[in-house]
Amino acid sequence: MKDFCIVGSGIAGSTIANLLSKKYSVEIFDKARGPGGRASNRRYKANESFDHGLQYVSPRSKEFKKFIISLKKKKIITEWPGNHIDLTFKKKNHTIKYIGTKSNNDFSKHLINKIQSNYLSEVTNIEFNSKFWVITLNNKDKVYFKNIVLTCPFPQLSKLSSKYLDKKILNLKLKMIPNITVMVAYKNYKQIPVSSIKFNDQTIAWASHENSKNRFRSNQSLWTIQCTERFSKKIINLFKKEKKKYQGLILKKFEELTGYQIKNIAFQNIHGWKYAYNKINTGVPSVWYGKKKLGVCADWFMGSKAEDSWLSANSLYKEIKKNPPK
Repeated sequence: MKDFCIVGSGIAGSTIANLLSKKYSVEIFDKARGPGGRASNRRYKANESFDHGLQYVSPRSKEFKKFIISLKKKKIITEWPGNHIDLTFKKKNHTIKYIGTKSNNDFSKHLINKIQSNYLSEVTNIEFNSKFWVITLNNKDKVYFKNIVLTCPFPQLSKLSSKYLDKKILNLKLKMIPNITVMVAYKNYKQIPVSSIKFNDQTIAWASHENSKNRFRSNQSLWTIQCTERFSKKIINLFKKEKKKYQGLILKKFEELTGYQIKNIAFQNIHGWKYAYNKINTGVPSVWYGKKKLGVCADWFMGSKAEDSWLSANSLYKEIKKNPPK
């Protein structure tokens, strides 16, 4: 029986898995097709792809900056160059934008490359019998671990493990914000010297020019379009049933804003993150119940950034070191 089951392979899950693997046996389970969580990457063809969740990281804390610089030295990540246009004209300090060398799930891939990871393996139920955890997967298989760490969004966490969490966690005041993303490839356009555009618009908040990341050469222009919070909330429970309608609406708006015409689209797809992020710091960085052998870490404890996932995972690891499992 292995020491730790990690549920989720996003930045929080891959970070805590990497840290724990230095001392314990670890295995990861994720319902997605591959690693990364919200930092996952959607392949279009060959090496052409879209970072349809996390767009980049810009370190704020000294600890995370040190970690990012270490990845840059290993060529896991690189700086995202080019012209980043802000049409909101909000004054912000200049920050370096870092991206994965091949894709933005490179962060997770690097951290868990030596750890056994199971994809398309959703954890549907967990039970603690006072000595170990019995974990049921979506194919009805059961797996057994001494300890478990959950890194899922708060609504999924509550559904899966509410009877093991205390009121302090269950009553946290937070609201998970959805996000709608459209991936689109255009033909018959020359490449333009723009890396990203932040819009002042009610429907589209931001767009990333994937060609600018220097990962591939293409005669098509690939864009990842992210919608505003307001618009995402409006359609998050509707878009799956009417994908063509909402894709068309968003791409029509993109045409109005940029001139990229719908008639030149070679590929399009839409994706919704129902629980994309939480904007407010809860004041609780992570949770470790030593007696229950249960840990929880995720970005939503601390904010909406990838860095918050990493900080939460490191916080949990420190707590486990203080009160190690027996």
